[in-house]
Amino acid sequence: METAQETRRLHNGTVQRQVLLVQSVAERIVQHVGKVIIGKRNEILLTVLGLVCKGHLLIEDIPGVGKTMLAKALAQAIGCSFSRIQFTPDMLPSDVTGVSLFNQQTREFEFRGGPIMAQIVLADEINRATPKTQAAMLEVMEEQQVTVDGVTYYLDDPFMILATQNPIEYEGTFPLPEAQLDRFLLRIQLGYPKPQEEIDVLTVQQYEHPIYRLEQTVTVDELRQAQEAVRQVYVADEVKRYIVDLVLATRKHADVYLGSSPRGSLALFRTAQARAAMAGREYVIPDDVKALAEVTLAHRIIVSPVARVKDISSRSIVQEIMARTPIPGATPQVN
Repeated sequence: METAQETRRLHNGTVQRQVLLVQSVAERIVQHVGKVIIGKRNEILLTVLGLVCKGHLLIEDIPGVGKTMLAKALAQAIGCSFSRIQFTPDMLPSDVTGVSLFNQQTREFEFRGGPIMAQIVLADEINRATPKTQAAMLEVMEEQQVTVDGVTYYLDDPFMILATQNPIEYEGTFPLPEAQLDRFLLRIQLGYPKPQEEIDVLTVQQYEHPIYRLEQTVTVDELRQAQEAVRQVYVADEVKRYIVDLVLATRKHADVYLGSSPRGSLALFRTAQARAAMAGREYVIPDDVKALAEVTLAHRIIVSPVARVKDISSRSIVQEIMARTPIPGATPQVN
């Protein structure tokens, strides 16, 4: 009995240290990026959460709100390589992944990697690329590798794609296929800053952009340790059932043509673990799930044509589902 208790105590102590590591790494990155992206702490937290979960982000917003600077600041914070891909309708898959060229001197083909070979990649206006070019992103997003002329090339770790698309301007764009939307861990929006925050932006950029004064704040090894530590956060069976109930409800909703896939369940599960760890907890609570359900599930839902006519969005559907799905441990009210 004493041996079992000692083993549990040591295990709990190890998990606690790992959680504190995640919290420390995440907070340092958030503080770092917050010097560039003023007044958007919650959105920065979600971005860092996606990073520690080894996921990719889809940012839907208008131009000029800081999407590019968010990606650059994130890369600087962890000392990783950064690349920006400006998607256009005439772009080819090889413009993203790279191409094999024949070397006249060595008489051999050499691979010239494309911009996707960086660690933090900003895929700007991804919905302007043709479906063929968008399909070139599927393998790299899921398996962190690219295959060119039958040869597979593995990307460095950590690796993260931050893709952007304008939710207002649709002329000359191609809707992202469901298979690609499903590969984004989170979908977020930055939005306009508040008046005082916009004044602060003017002040800090009066002489020089603050991104040029930033230095690395977290090592790659620390980030990798944090990414592994997230998986040690405890999730009770009741919370797992709550996650599954939410996802199942998206598949049965009357206004939904296609509900979330099991990848959505896993995304909600993993991000809830990360949120708990970033809050300093060794366990997930239902509030973690509720806080992340919309950003992890809404973009995986296809609203039915009839519902779209009624201006019903996937976000409102997720909010409705959360409102009517019983929360673990909650006592139902009796009228």
